[in-house]
Parts: sequence; structure tokens; C-alpha cells
Amino acid sequence: MKLNKGFMTNLIAAALVGVSFFIDETVADLFLYTGLFALSGALTNQLAIHMLFEKVPLLYGSGVIPARFEAFKESIKNLMMSQFFTKEQLEYFFKNEEKKIELTPIIEATDFSPAFDALSKTVMESSFGGMLGMFGGESVLENLREPFSQKMKSAVIKIVQSETFNYTLQKHLQNSTLSDDMMKSIEDIIEIRLNELTPVMVKDIVQKLIKEHLSWLVVWGGVFGGAIGLISSFLL
Repeated sequence: MKLNKGFMTNLIAAALVGVSFFIDETVADLFLYTGLFALSGALTNQLAIHMLFEKVPLLYGSGVIPARFEAFKESIKNLMMSQFFTKEQLEYFFKNEEKKIELTPIIEATDFSPAFDALSKTVMESSFGGMLGMFGGESVLENLREPFSQKMKSAVIKIVQSETFNYTLQKHLQNSTLSDDMMKSIEDIIEIRLNELTPVMVKDIVQKLIKEHLSWLVVWGGVFGGAIGLISSFLL
């Protein structure tokens, strides 16, 4: 069973608050302020992570990743056109007697950094970005680059391996010649198939990665909050 860092941080902070009501008054404030500030810091960071994916009533900027999905999908389309369907690739196709494009090996070798950069920009422009600034800013997200790329490769491979996509693409290529119009047609096909990449799918991929790799931010929120509370207990 995997330990939930955020839950444990909140539990410890709440326990400190609870203990403060049952101990000697001389140290009660120390426990109370430490627990309250720790709970506040942890919950604030947890809420910021939650707000990346879910729309929270009356909180401006929440649900930013689903809201920016179209821009994110556009970056995927541009990536596919610039990496998978270059004129060089298509020229090779027309010289190939079998006239068949195998996209999976190309996708496996493709750098998905542009898609990750689009995601990173979205995160940094959200309310979560301010919190990340306290812990190193955009560089903190670099830990997500590789797992994100692998997840997106799997999602895109699943799309291009679908029978509908392959049938439409191969049929179009078999009856076309290399031209700008054909490039536009391929782009249209990709755009149609990318509609399978729903906001929910992207949200699930990114949400799981961020919660898995950045959950320690909730812990640090609790630690720093607790430290401030501890200091405050001596000053107030």
C-alpha cells in the first residue's frame, strides 16, 4: 500500500491541533500554532494542485488544464505534422512500393518536449505556478518531462494504431500525390482523430503524474507552515 504523503501531513498537523487541547497551557500554544499553520500550508498547496484540474466555484483560474485543452491539443497536432508527416517522410512513402507508413517507430523516436512545454507553460501561468516559484519554479516540473512523454507516446500510438485512422490515412495516401493540398488533408485527418484525445484523458494522465511526483509539495507546505506557526507561538 502506497503512503499518501498529503494525507499523512494533514493528519499529523490535525493531531498537533488536537493534542493542544489536552496538554499543559504552557506548551499548548506551541502545538496549536504549529498544527494550525502546518495544516493551512499543506491544505493550501493541496488545493492549488486540485485547482489545476477541477473547476472550483468562485475561485478564478481553477480548472486551467481542461480549460486550456484546445491549445494543448494544437501542440500535439503540430508535433505530429512536424515529426511524422514531413515532406521527407512522404517522399519516402511515394518511393516505397508498398506505399504504407508505419507511424509507431516514428512516434517512439519522437521528442514530445513541445507538448510538455505547452503543459508546463499552462501550469506556470496558473495559481499553482506561484506556489512552484517557492520551490524552484519551472525546473521543479522537469521531473515530469520523461514520464509525461511516455504517457503521451502511448496515447498517440493508440490513436494512430486504430483501424479507422489507418484506413482513412492509407486510403487517402494511395490516391494522392505529394502536394500542399495533401499535407492539409493529412492535417485534417489528424485533427479529427485527435478528438479521441479528450480533456478527461489528458487530465487523468497529467493529474496522476503531478500527484505522484509533486505530492511532496504538500509536505513542504506543511513543514514550512508548521515552522512559521512554531515561531509565531513564541512571538504572540
